[in-house]
Amino acid sequence: MTDEILALVPTYGLPLLMLTVFLSCLAVPMPASLVMLTTGSFVGVGELALTPTFLAALIAAVAGDQAGFLIGRRGGGPLLARLAKTPERQKLLATAQSWIDRKGGPGVFFSRWLVSPLGPYVNFIGGATGLGWLRFTLWGVLGELVWVSVYVGLGVAFGDNISAVAELASNFSGMLAAGVVALGLGWQVRRVLKKQKTPDLSQH
Repeated sequence: MTDEILALVPTYGLPLLMLTVFLSCLAVPMPASLVMLTTGSFVGVGELALTPTFLAALIAAVAGDQAGFLIGRRGGGPLLARLAKTPERQKLLATAQSWIDRKGGPGVFFSRWLVSPLGPYVNFIGGATGLGWLRFTLWGVLGELVWVSVYVGLGVAFGDNISAVAELASNFSGMLAAGVVALGLGWQVRRVLKKQKTPDLSQH
């Protein structure tokens, strides 16, 4: 599907960019980072203007985050139960929950760009667990500024070798996400083991 979407970039440009980025923030499997790289490469060769491209990606990302947060706030538990039907999503949800519990706003910020696969799940859980909307929005916008700047900027700078840059960026993000998931699971296991070792004084 990725190749088909990228083939549409020259024809549909910014509307396609906005739709892809928006849906990716709702956990729909869309190649948002790759589309940003591709549109950035069109900026580099003068086919698109930088400011409208940057703003289109940023607005779509923030709108997607807000939609995910609102869905989490309205849907809550049933939504998270539906999302947790596969082991992979269960791990992502557990890690996202850990980030919200321990890091709050900074967790939202880093999930926008440093470990972007966690971003949609942080959106849902932030809304479902009552994270303040203003706090979520401020940190989310800051994070999306970094995400959009990095990928559109890479597209502009390395448009002639976009496939290599896309593979490098994808692998880097994937490795970071896997590492965060592993750390989150390790923290959960450690907490469970600690509880099991703590004596129940109420029985004495």
